[in-house]
Amino acid sequence: MSRADRGTIFLEAGTVLSHLAYDAEQFVLRLAAPKCAAHARPGSFAHLTCDAAIPMRRPLSIMRADAQAGWIEILYKVVGPGLHALAARKAGDTISVLGPIGQPFRVSPERPRTLLIGGGVGIPPMVFLAETLKADARYKPLVLMGSEVPFPFRTRPSSILVGGVPEGSIACMPLLEEWRVPSRLASKSDFPGCFPGFVTELADHWLSSLAPAHLREVEIFACGPTPMLKATAALARRHGVKAQVSLEEFMACAVGGCAGCTVEVKTPAGPAMKRVCVDGPVFDAEAVFG
Repeated sequence: MSRADRGTIFLEAGTVLSHLAYDAEQFVLRLAAPKCAAHARPGSFAHLTCDAAIPMRRPLSIMRADAQAGWIEILYKVVGPGLHALAARKAGDTISVLGPIGQPFRVSPERPRTLLIGGGVGIPPMVFLAETLKADARYKPLVLMGSEVPFPFRTRPSSILVGGVPEGSIACMPLLEEWRVPSRLASKSDFPGCFPGFVTELADHWLSSLAPAHLREVEIFACGPTPMLKATAALARRHGVKAQVSLEEFMACAVGGCAGCTVEVKTPAGPAMKRVCVDGPVFDAEAVFG
């Protein structure tokens, strides 16, 4: 672990408070983990022990964190035996939590029109960031989410108007609606009220509708599959706006020791290999995909 990370990552025995199942083997897990909750930031993830018989932990993005109540919330989709075992955990069970890990998203008052793009299991960091931004009147977040399987929440028509969005694209995430944060959904699976295409195409519609002065106030924050992140970087380049992306990568230790999650990143000194776990997972989009 690099020296900068010492004293910021905690190991604690988390207690399952609730574990809700949704369509397509998606789950929302709420854990009592006070130390992780107190230090988590949008973009952070936790490394969880899924089962005593499975030695390797699994890195999962934090979707919400309540420092006062001492809990974190994680949305995940079952892929492989580790997460299959995690899905069997019930309220009252103890899960080893290592976290929070990673560099968070960085927002700037100079770019208050924040466009949050989440795809599939990349949705959680966008919810966390939206919850943080809603408490600061300087920012005007818009959250766009895409999924080809049913969303892990009951969608509904939005009552918040969003200019630049194609007519008929009215489905939203209810939790964001309660926070008065505008959101829209995209899917190629013909879900009611969703934009019928990729979430980056929906983002393109919105960005194309902005006046030049407003476009200069935009910054994109994204998490999702690599093809979506590449498309987001290209979208940002085409519209001349800044973008940050949270990468998804296989990890072993997740604390910077094994260097098994390195990616090539452009730096002022030239190309460099960076660890997604502790140097990221958030990077400037152009540095990774430029």
